[in-house]
Amino acid sequence: MKKAEDRSLMKLKFIIKKLQKNLLLITARGPSDHCCSGCDEKLDVAAVVPEDVKEGHFAVFAVVGKEATRFVTKLESLNDPALMNLLEKAKDEYGFQQKGALEVHCRPEELHLILEKCRIEQIRFDAKSNENILIAVEKKIASLASTMYCT
Repeated sequence: MKKAEDRSLMKLKFIIKKLQKNLLLITARGPSDHCCSGCDEKLDVAAVVPEDVKEGHFAVFAVVGKEATRFVTKLESLNDPALMNLLEKAKDEYGFQQKGALEVHCRPEELHLILEKCRIEQIRFDAKSNENILIAVEKKIASLASTMYCT
């Protein structure tokens, strides 16, 4: 069990390093590349990270044939086994020599479901964390209030 966890952690670190390296300059594979879903323009070579890719996020394309749909998601979604599986398949197909934007070969609907699941899990995690913080604050307030009334 420990070896499997170590192996998964090493893969995750390797993929994160690759993302950091390649996502600094998000580029398409060439002038006749993919169209963004919902965009009228072709993706041209970008000199900077697009404005919609905020800190702690990355862009990924779901590619089917010549069509590509672009998604922007939080780095935390890299913890999801389904997304990791897609990235592993992309690594097996392209290796780490691929230039430009990160692409996974799947239907856009499939990637959307994976990323939506990640987003919902993060919301649940945040809500649980906030609930725990609220409980701790309420206990502290009750403790302080009881000491105030006792003196």
